[in-house]
Formats: sequence, C-alpha cells, structure tokens
Amino acid sequence: MPRIEIVYTSGYGHTDRQAQALAEGGGNAARLWKLDADGTLPEEGWEALDTADAIVFGSPTYMGNVMWQFKKFADTSSKRWMTQSWSGKLMGGFTNSASTNGDKAMTMLWLATFAAQHGGLWVSLGQMPANALASTHADTNWAGGSLGALATSPSDSTPEQGPTVGDLASARDYGARIASLLVAA
Repeated sequence: MPRIEIVYTSGYGHTDRQAQALAEGGGNAARLWKLDADGTLPEEGWEALDTADAIVFGSPTYMGNVMWQFKKFADTSSKRWMTQSWSGKLMGGFTNSASTNGDKAMTMLWLATFAAQHGGLWVSLGQMPANALASTHADTNWAGGSLGALATSPSDSTPEQGPTVGDLASARDYGARIASLLVAA
C-alpha cells in the first residue's frame, strides 16, 4: 500500500486540525508526524519519510513564513538533500494563518521550494477557487490558493472554531488527491 507521511508543526492547535483533515482524506495510506516543541522529529519519523511514497509538509504561517520549528526540521534534512534520497517522491504542503491573506503564499512558495530542493514532485491543490459573490467560508478553497491547502483561523479562535468547515474540506480533498495520484502511479 502506498504511504503518505505528513510532517508538520502547529502553534495553537489550528494547524493540527488541518493536518488531521488532510490525513483523513489520505485514508489508510496517511500518517501524521508532528514536530515537538523544539522542532525535532523522532528517528522513527525520519525513517518513515525516507520510505514514504509521498511527503506532505505543513506549518502555520508566522511572519510570512514557516514557524521556526519547521525551519529547524528543514535544516536538519540536509543530509537527505545531499544524497537526494527523497528525490522522485510526491510532495505537497499546507498552511494556516489568522488573516485571510496572512502571507500564506510566501509559506507555500517556501514549502514548494524546499520540496524542489529535495527533488520532490509537487502536487497542486487541484481545486477551483471559491471566488464568486455567493461564495462563503464554508466553500472549499475559499482562500483561492493553488499550491496546496490554505486555511484561516481567526487569532482569537480556539482550534474547535477554526479552521473553517470549507478549509477542512479543502485539506481532506487534498489528501484524497495525493492518495489517488499514488494509486494511479
């Protein structure tokens, strides 16, 4: 069975919900690896990424980029970069921020560049934007992104209040998209 390993970090729990939705979409193929508070992935997680068919990266957007724990993980992956051991794997990404824009595009570009440096094959979101007058936060891809799953969680919301139903559906559909590409391959 193909395997999707989802490695991510979350500051307050909102990105946890987005990661869980993505894993639900990926079905039995998906497994979550949350970085600890120091940005460390256990050795078992590294081994899982090394043998995965797809790797999905996730982080909240802080100050226009991934949070420092995810950057530490990325820097620690340099030995894999040197050998290109992740080359040819499907890769994708997701992010969440408090603002509608919140410079999420910068984080997504950073994640896609990180994947490209590892030789990954980036999987786009594959969802049309919900950009009609009648569109609401309950629609999928309300943020209108293309690189990966985007979510918005107001700064004063609890993880139960954000991300929105539409953002979680987008993440779920993105996980299913990645899983379907693995089955088709």
